[in-house]
Amino acid sequence: MSVISKTPLPAHSHLWANVQPGDFVDGYAVESDLSPRAAADMGLAMPGWAKALLALRNRIVAPLGLKTEVSDQGANAIFPVVHEDERELILGTDDSHLNFRICVMQQEGRIHMATWVHRNNLLGRLYLLAVMPFHVLIVRDSMRRIAKHSTLIASAPRGQ
Repeated sequence: MSVISKTPLPAHSHLWANVQPGDFVDGYAVESDLSPRAAADMGLAMPGWAKALLALRNRIVAPLGLKTEVSDQGANAIFPVVHEDERELILGTDDSHLNFRICVMQQEGRIHMATWVHRNNLLGRLYLLAVMPFHVLIVRDSMRRIAKHSTLIASAPRGQ
């Protein structure tokens, strides 16, 4: 299986246009020939434990007026597409406490996944601090699934 590396998002990503001093940006990469859309579909299909964490998050933050919709459609969706082309997919939204985007990019046989967060206020700072350990687990698990899928495709016998 391919190694997951913590690495900056390529400099030509559209995501960098959002980044301001003090913002949070992380990045991971793994060998894969998947398209950004296919990698995002695989990586964002959360396993049961991550869905349970998201459901708990939604119960906790609903009284604070934060977005809790989990579909990718509509004005209140948590992961609406904000940019898509053949090499890059950016999902995310702006909320009262923070603005975030997830970028999935294909470059030279690697899938890069990065998260950008701009904290709008103290609640955004506290929120990011609280979710950070879970964020790292979820992103690394997403990258593991993308790598595993890519390895399975690469090792599958080719039809003649």
